[in-house]
This record gives sequence, C-alpha cells and structure tokens, in this order.
Amino acid sequence: MNGIKIKGTGRCVPAKIVTNGDLAKVVETSDEWITSRTGIRHRHHCTEETHESLCLGAAKAALEKAGIAPEDIGACVVATVTAQSIVPSAACLLQRDLGLPHDIPCFDLNAACTGFLFALHTMECLLAASPRKYGLVVGCDTLSRVTNWEDRGTCILFGDGAGACVVEYREGWPSISAELGTHGSSELLSLPGLETGKRGVIAMEGTKVFKFAVEAVPYCMDRVLEKTGMTAADVDFFVFHQANARIIDLVVRKYRIPPEKYYKNIAEYGNTSAASIPLVLSELQDLEKVGPGSRALVVGFGGGLTWGGALVEFA
Repeated sequence: MNGIKIKGTGRCVPAKIVTNGDLAKVVETSDEWITSRTGIRHRHHCTEETHESLCLGAAKAALEKAGIAPEDIGACVVATVTAQSIVPSAACLLQRDLGLPHDIPCFDLNAACTGFLFALHTMECLLAASPRKYGLVVGCDTLSRVTNWEDRGTCILFGDGAGACVVEYREGWPSISAELGTHGSSELLSLPGLETGKRGVIAMEGTKVFKFAVEAVPYCMDRVLEKTGMTAADVDFFVFHQANARIIDLVVRKYRIPPEKYYKNIAEYGNTSAASIPLVLSELQDLEKVGPGSRALVVGFGGGLTWGGALVEFA
C-alpha cells in the first residue's frame, strides 16, 4: 500500500475582523442569535487582500514548515469556488508566484466545502505517477465577495481565508483511504456562475443543509473507519469542516469523542469553505496537538452536494 502524509501546514487570513455586532448593523440579527445557532463570533473579510495573496501566504508557510523547496513540488491543486479568474486558475498563479516547476500539473478543483478532501485524494493519485514526491494542496475561499448581505441566514456564516498542506508520497505508507461522494443538487445550496451574466451570490436552505450534514458526517466517519479497520479510539484527532458548532457537537456526543481529541475554530473564522479543514490542521500543528505519527480523521461536506472523509497521518 502506498500513500501520502502531511509534511507541513500553513495558513493565511485577512487582517479585517468582522464581529457579530458589526453584522447587526447590516441585517436584523444579534450576537446572541448568531452565537447560539452557529457558534460563530468573528470572521475575517478581505479588504486589501486577494484570493491570490491568501493562497500565496498559506503556501509559503506550509513549504517553510515542511522544509521543502518549491522545485521539489510535483503537483499543485487549489480547492476553491471563488478564484479571482477562471483562467488563469489560482493554482497556475501560485505556480508562477512560488516558482514551482513548469513541468507539473497545477489546477483548481471545485467541490465547495469538501474541496480540500477531494484535492488531497487527487494529490495522492497524482504523486503516485510523479517523479517528484511532494505535493502542495491549498484550500482557499473569499466568500465575503459572493455573500448576499440582505440575507441574514447566510451573511452571518462566511469568512475568508486559506490553508495549505505540503504532503509527501512514499511506497509503503498507508493510503488516506478517502471516502468521497456526490449528489447533484442546486436546491439546497448554490452559487450561480457565468450564465447569469454577473457573479452570483450564495443561496442556501439552512435547515435542510443542517439535516444533510448531521447524516453525512457520521456516514463518512464510519466508512473511513471501516476501510482502515480502525475504531474511533485509534484516531488521535478528529478534524471537522467548520460550518456550524452544533453539527460538531452532535457528532462529538454520538461518538463520545473526548475534548482533547477534537478542535473548533469556527468562533474565530466562521465557515471558510475549502479553507476550513486546512486552517484547523495548521492551527493543530502550530499548537503541537499533532506531530509525526499522529492520525487525524478528517470529514467535510458542502455544496454540490459533496461529502468526504479521510484518515491522514503527519510525517
């Protein structure tokens, strides 16, 4: 069996912090209403920062943490739904800005909030066929730029940010055993594209998405554990997409996960879509909650509809 492990992580978020109180000046809401329903207190929104600069900041930090030079990277995948341009892709701009090799695949991947997991699995496959055995996976979204500021049900949720991982592929290492799924639907969660003639805004049926999530997360966890032959007790850390604190709390209770084995940063960042999971991974590594040999069960879900899980180890 051959697979990838996480060598280094990095993150980059905008300087501007938007509080629940700030949003209460825009729509009819309050700090208590938002916090009690989502667990979110702050989110970061771009002002001078760009999607490109966030990707670059997170990627540089991950390369430095991993101790890997740009010329050693064998592929670059950016998970995003909000790239500055369709062509060139965010990954192509990152190749230029970092000075990555010219003879490697660099492309964007759209699986909404599950995008980082789809990208990790894709990277594992790419590196299996590459002479270079390090890959760069970035999750980045600037959702504040596609938010409907008149819809209090969605504008309170989203923040901007980027997270990145440098992964290493080796023969004999276990696969991440990714479990990925898709159910095409534009009714529950959508972001219109170019056919509208202008950039659209996010539309979501919150209650239905919540119900989808509380079913999808346990399903993914069970399938990954089944694939790996492990139990929840064998996992060192559980990393969940940070969409709603109540979803995480429900899963934690269901699996009786002890507090030292999971982490929430949704209060600070809100829902950052594809950046959500790598932001958590980066903070965990900086806090030394994970290290070489640590196993993290990572689960995501989002628009598409998409869902996924994987068991990733740190090198």
